Amino acid sequence: MMRLVQVTWDKRAVFLERPNRFLALAQINGDTKVQKVHVRDPGRLKELLFPGNELLVKYAGKPGRKTSWDLMAAKFQGEWIPLNSGLHPAIARAILENPEISPFGAVCSITGEVKYGKSRLDFLIQTVNDEKIYIEVKGCTLMKGQTALFPDAPTARGRRHLQELMEIRKTGIRSAVVFLIFQGRSRAFQANRRTDPEFAKVLSEAAGNGVEIYPVLLEYRHDIIWYKSIIPVKI
Repeated sequence: MMRLVQVTWDKRAVFLERPNRFLALAQINGDTKVQKVHVRDPGRLKELLFPGNELLVKYAGKPGRKTSWDLMAAKFQGEWIPLNSGLHPAIARAILENPEISPFGAVCSITGEVKYGKSRLDFLIQTVNDEKIYIEVKGCTLMKGQTALFPDAPTARGRRHLQELMEIRKTGIRSAVVFLIFQGRSRAFQANRRTDPEFAKVLSEAAGNGVEIYPVLLEYRHDIIWYKSIIPVKI
């Protein structure tokens, strides 16, 4: 395994309920007072956010903010699963900067938040071989059996990004989607056909048109996100 980024937290908490996709209610550090916690993950997360489950939260109180805490991770089968999409850019960049683990090898430049069409893609990199590659990054927290599944909620935005990656590839420029797999015991990755059959269809089409797919297996322990490997894709 290889160290990527540090992810700190302040308190343990117990999940109570999720009034909407951006908000969770929890009891912090054994206190009976109910606190509002910001959820930066649009997924349903039913396997992770259920009454009584353990959370890791970080204090983020400041004037004008409605919540004083950010959700950082939830417990799943004895492991902590990161649940904060704000972490994704730093994790992905740490992978791209390291030629020993990056699926794209050595790079000479990395540009974030690149506009293309009606969207912004996460990265545009230039390799030492002078190749440009557009990259979109998705976080995956759902696992069934030993297969990581994405998405865990229908995602029109995700489908649009895949369509744009296909358009880029048709021009002769490389394009890729990197799935950050936070379930460290996953053995393979697959599109979640039951939840979003259209996404599964577009992902298969994208693969057939040359869009590269890299599910990167990660693990969160000792406050560090660790790189483990790239796992197989089931199309």
